[in-house]
Amino acid sequence: MGRKKIMVVDDSRTTLMVERTMIEEAGFDTVAARDGFEALEVVVREKPDLVLLDVIMPKMDGFETCRRLRELEEAKAIPIILVTTQGKALKMEIGYRAGCTGYLTKPFNAEQLVAAVRPHLEAKPGEGEPAE
Repeated sequence: MGRKKIMVVDDSRTTLMVERTMIEEAGFDTVAARDGFEALEVVVREKPDLVLLDVIMPKMDGFETCRRLRELEEAKAIPIILVTTQGKALKMEIGYRAGCTGYLTKPFNAEQLVAAVRPHLEAKPGEGEPAE
């Protein structure tokens, strides 16, 4: 089975570079999108195993992007982790109602990022790896 692919969605070039580097150094492949509209195109083309989605973005925020991703057949089962500086309960509720799988609050280090994504990427019985 090949390496898992994570799509990183953020409007900041610096954040994209830092997050992609952390993910790639942990042994995952990455693809990137600079906004929600691009994310909708990339998810269909690249079929990532997980989406790391910034909440605060111009054009379309992460909540709306998450909702629209969930409407796509290709993305219904993909784990989506929202990344935000706002860990408030109300915002988290909005994210979960939009269809997110989890949250990661900025700032975070590579170890915290990997700890947040790895459980969602481990093969389940019947999904690629044989059960013991």
